[in-house]
Amino acid sequence: MEGGFHTDLIAALIAVGGLAGLSGLAVYAIRRAKAARRRQIDDDGTTQPVTPPKRRALKAEDLDGDVEEHAASDETPPAGAPSKSPSPAWSAGPGPAKKALSPASPAPLPREPPADVVPAREVAPLAPERSQAPGSFSVEKPRGPERPQPARKRGVAALAPGLEPTRSGWVKRLGQLFTGKKELDPALLDEIEKVLLTADIGVRTSQKLLSELRESLDRHAIKDPEAVWSYLRRRSAEILTLDAPAVDFTVAHPFVLLIIGVNGSGKTTTIGKLASKLQAQGRKVLLAAGDTFRAAATEQLEVWGARVGAPVVRGKEGADPSSVVFDGVKRARAEDIDVVIADTAGRLHTKKNLMEELQKVRRVAGKALEGAPHETWLVIDATSGQNAIAQAQEFTKEMSVTGIVLTKLDGTAKGGVILGIADQLRIPVRYIGVGERVEDLREFEVDDFVEALFGEAPAGVEEAN
Repeated sequence: MEGGFHTDLIAALIAVGGLAGLSGLAVYAIRRAKAARRRQIDDDGTTQPVTPPKRRALKAEDLDGDVEEHAASDETPPAGAPSKSPSPAWSAGPGPAKKALSPASPAPLPREPPADVVPAREVAPLAPERSQAPGSFSVEKPRGPERPQPARKRGVAALAPGLEPTRSGWVKRLGQLFTGKKELDPALLDEIEKVLLTADIGVRTSQKLLSELRESLDRHAIKDPEAVWSYLRRRSAEILTLDAPAVDFTVAHPFVLLIIGVNGSGKTTTIGKLASKLQAQGRKVLLAAGDTFRAAATEQLEVWGARVGAPVVRGKEGADPSSVVFDGVKRARAEDIDVVIADTAGRLHTKKNLMEELQKVRRVAGKALEGAPHETWLVIDATSGQNAIAQAQEFTKEMSVTGIVLTKLDGTAKGGVILGIADQLRIPVRYIGVGERVEDLREFEVDDFVEALFGEAPAGVEEAN
């Protein structure tokens, strides 16, 4: 029993050892096969499996004729075509030279390549660069990286859609007057006058432009419509360009900005968009809900405050607006706020008692912080046309207006009112609204505005140099 047990154990161990040996041999054989395959791939230069045919060594009698020329391309010469000078498929290696292929073209025979080496497919050489000639082709030069669009062009492109109603209105009518005209005459001036008077530019500004045109015509300084178009663009830019420095929100801490305007002009929306822009610049903004009379005005401002992350100071319904502004400035000083934007109740510019209340708001803001408010901006609805000029005149009589915000330019053809306001009041336009989005409240740039408004010269009219 005991001897039989030992015998079975030894037999089992031998069987296990045999299996282990066979497994080792199998692994070794597989590795050798992989290594051989890897060497074959390296020698071959391609990943495709190739099984070269076995061939015997060439003999002289096997060559009945000349060797066909090896073309650079992959095309095979047609059967029976005359052969050209021989071109060996393999380079001659060391060894005895063969006999010449023919008496006329002696050349050594190529050696037979090894059986385990397959010749790599020859690649046709690149065609040399050819000069442009009939029947030749031109090689496209590589393009460099695209240049970023200049900020000026981006500004014009952003303004153009919002100014489309105005541009397709009186600007288009002006262009139609000039189209096909070769000289300027008094009748054309009369037509220009009609267009300007209906463009809501204002009577005073329109007459100023026309008188300058007539004087230039009398002096023969302007002789053709091209010069008139160029003149109108240039004079528009000059009227809008005022000697006013940009607003510096760092001149005071906190900087207090007072927003005024009639009902429905877009004051609260302008405040929300402006707060969003200032917050994006890294400034801490506080909103003072000084419009305590209009229903839901405070709630609307609070919605904007929550959206942009700005705190809102509010009072009870019907409370004194001055007290709300006072509390807002005091809180801003205590909480290290950078900018306070104060809303005010909308009011008709013809109501003297309401206009006087604005003066009170101004005085109280000055008591909360010496020098406040640092800027007072009048928000004007562009759709009101020439009435906007009358509003601005009345507000500037009662308040020291330092800037204009012109809203809703995208919804009216009366955008020319901006020329009348700038010409008659000489107050800089700080922002214009050309859409509903926050980014559609844009800082006013004269050159971008004039280019977006006038666009290209009308057909048949080129700007004079």
